[in-house]
Amino acid sequence: MKNKIVPFLVFFFFIFVFFVFYKSLNQTNIYTPNVDLNKNIPEFEAKIFKSNESFSSKDFMINEYYLINIWASWCVPCQLEHKYLLELNDISSLKMIGINYKDLKLNAENFLDDLGNPYDLILNDDNGKLSINWGAYGVPETFIVFNNKIVKKYTGPLNQINVQEIRRILSQ
Repeated sequence: MKNKIVPFLVFFFFIFVFFVFYKSLNQTNIYTPNVDLNKNIPEFEAKIFKSNESFSSKDFMINEYYLINIWASWCVPCQLEHKYLLELNDISSLKMIGINYKDLKLNAENFLDDLGNPYDLILNDDNGKLSINWGAYGVPETFIVFNNKIVKKYTGPLNQINVQEIRRILSQ
């Protein structure tokens, strides 16, 4: 009798394990923060890169477009998207603000020296809290802001299609 129960229990154990794995494969565990479009920008105050001055959410102007780009020198996708940021730099009606995420200042400076600086202003985010307040969960992420509201969010590196879309948004 004992010899018949052991294979039976082993069989049900494997069925149970298979069922658990099968169910977990069909469920996503990726966290993506919900950024509501037309939501007000977060209130913040941050130090300006290479300066003792600060910049805050109160410094955003009404009827101005802003591109907020969260980046880091150690981020390979940030290096890939950088040429697209430089391409957007020719739009005079767009103010570009970079948020340097958890980066060493010297590495960030070398990154910008090597690839060019598309930003009108760069903010330090040494501990990552500023980026989290914006609703970011990684780098790079880009936000288009108008009238102190987020009108578009791009997760991951920008590409040529995103550049064309941003140009369309600005021409409306």
